[in-house]
Amino acid sequence: MAVPARTPDAGRPRSVPLREARTRLTQLVALAELTDTVTVLTRDGDPRPVAAIVPAGAARSAAQARADADRLAAVTAGWARRLDEAHRRSAQRHAAERRGLTAALAEAWAELDRRVPPGSDPALARLRAAHADLLAG
Repeated sequence: MAVPARTPDAGRPRSVPLREARTRLTQLVALAELTDTVTVLTRDGDPRPVAAIVPAGAARSAAQARADADRLAAVTAGWARRLDEAHRRSAQRHAAERRGLTAALAEAWAELDRRVPPGSDPALARLRAAHADLLAG
């Protein structure tokens, strides 16, 4: 198996006009394969890149990165749905428990009112004020 030969400028992409790339395609592909060189193709007379010849490993990595990103998005969406469902169930349980506690507190205050007239005990008045939001809701 051939070992890729590193060239001094292997990290910099080469820029080749499309017309030249047509005539040297085999050479440019071999260059990408053996030296990991990226060749950027431009339209004749226009320096903006239109395509690239890259080593297969780099292209495969990009495809794998896209596949990994898609898989991560699907997993994240699944967890988000599970968390939303758990939050909804928890909120329902919390509301039911709060209703039960509020009803029990209302019964306790009704019994206290029956035994001790409202306003006759300052400590009881402070406690009633502390529970006012629960008794109102």
